[in-house]
Amino acid sequence: MTRQRPIIADITRADEDAGAIVSITLDVAGIEHRGAAVGSSEPRERPRLVGEAALRAVESLSGGMVNLELLAIATAEIGDSQVAVAQVRLEPFDEILVGSALVKEDDADGSWAAARAVMDALNRRLGAVL
Repeated sequence: MTRQRPIIADITRADEDAGAIVSITLDVAGIEHRGAAVGSSEPRERPRLVGEAALRAVESLSGGMVNLELLAIATAEIGDSQVAVAQVRLEPFDEILVGSALVKEDDADGSWAAARAVMDALNRRLGAVL
């Protein structure tokens, strides 16, 4: 049986006095897995919060079988495009994985691209650990 790949179903952000909370919902065959991250509400911190929330959702999906650490996340201009790039450590395998995703025109702050970059980094390894 082939496992379905997670789909990024939703990304939400709530600003509070102490900072921002970003939540991501992943959908796998109609079952939702959520992850959240809390941090600064500064716009430059948004990609990191999105990346952390995506990793927490994947950890939930794995049932605690993996621990994930966001080592770096950034956007950069490549030719005429903006690209989000994520570097993730996958434990217990001590692997460093890299993923990328184009920032689309309707993704004003790059949140969806940051989440897709994290999922791209994990893409080939998810089947082995889930």
